[in-house]
Amino acid sequence: MVEQQGASGDAVMTTRIGQAIMLLHGGDREEARNRFSALWAQLGQEGDPLHRCTLAHYLADTQDDPGDELAWDLRALAAAEALTEERPVRHEAAVAARGLYPSLHLNLAADYLKLHRPEAARAHLDRARASSAALGDDGYGDGVRAAIDRLDRRLSGL
Repeated sequence: MVEQQGASGDAVMTTRIGQAIMLLHGGDREEARNRFSALWAQLGQEGDPLHRCTLAHYLADTQDDPGDELAWDLRALAAAEALTEERPVRHEAAVAARGLYPSLHLNLAADYLKLHRPEAARAHLDRARASSAALGDDGYGDGVRAAIDRLDRRLSGL
């Protein structure tokens, strides 16, 4: 099944993704993974890049195996890179699409560190820091910048 088109389809998908995120944040990783996986199958490879990015980003967080987590985080980055200039105009939530990159690269850096690949971790951490200027001066931006600093200290200690 392919993702519904139009604003109502976007709203439905966004709501369903949000519900699964609430499950994940509530501690039900298995049910969140099941719902994210079902949404991923519904969305398809040609589905909206912002939805694919969001789903892959959160699916990574539900994985038990670091290699699987890396694969989903790489899918999230690829989907973010597929965002076109028209997409932010259509989707108010994507206006700051550049703000996705610090978090996406931070996650990849953490994945590579778990897989004992510090050089790849450093490369993505550097990309996270370089793109962090796109973050707002708010709780989210502060949190991502703090996480970049923490991971930098961990990598420097190796």
